Amino acid sequence: MASRTFIDRAEAGDELAKILVGEAYENPLVLALPRGGLPVAVPIARALKAPLDLVMVKKIGMPGNPEFAIAAIVDGEKPHLVINEGVLGFGGITRADIDKMADEKLAEIERRKATYGAGEPISAEGRTAILVDDGIATGASIKAAIEALKSRNAAKIVVAIPVAPPTTVRDLSAKVDEVICLSQPESFFAVGAHYSDFRQVSDDDVKAMMKEFRQVPKAADQA
Repeated sequence: MASRTFIDRAEAGDELAKILVGEAYENPLVLALPRGGLPVAVPIARALKAPLDLVMVKKIGMPGNPEFAIAAIVDGEKPHLVINEGVLGFGGITRADIDKMADEKLAEIERRKATYGAGEPISAEGRTAILVDDGIATGASIKAAIEALKSRNAAKIVVAIPVAPPTTVRDLSAKVDEVICLSQPESFFAVGAHYSDFRQVSDDDVKAMMKEFRQVPKAADQA
């Protein structure tokens, strides 16, 4: 699949929405990985007339090299930890080290939830859960979200992303029911390289989008 550049996250979300609307998913729930996944997820949730929620997941990076993911943690009644088993022992990293870092990340997640004004998570049980991010490199965070959703009894899991390398798409396809990815460049360096406008999404942006949006699907969901 040829590489392409999106104007911004909203354009990528609009293009994904056009595809997802045609799938006629039963009882969909759109779940965004904040912060960058939310502007992609908003047009999708609007098009599907589906509830929108956040999946609070944090990557756990290697000490001294935070971009190298060694694990990821998802919050919830029972927080879900996914470990890159290949890194255990590397650089002296132990399971106890990862557990300690996971506790620190969970505390950070709780602070962010308070900042965003996030309420109780919308249940994914029996629903088609559509996981959305603005792009994926290795996929550590979204893999953790996938494992958490499986434990929460989602009926079907769909990953919808604008861009990811082919190897990551193949890896994710083995873990979920469906992966929809608009661009799969063989030469992949960073998610931001595939957007003309990849400005940072602020906490205030997240608060505004969630406050404006969540009122709509909840009303529609109860109709």
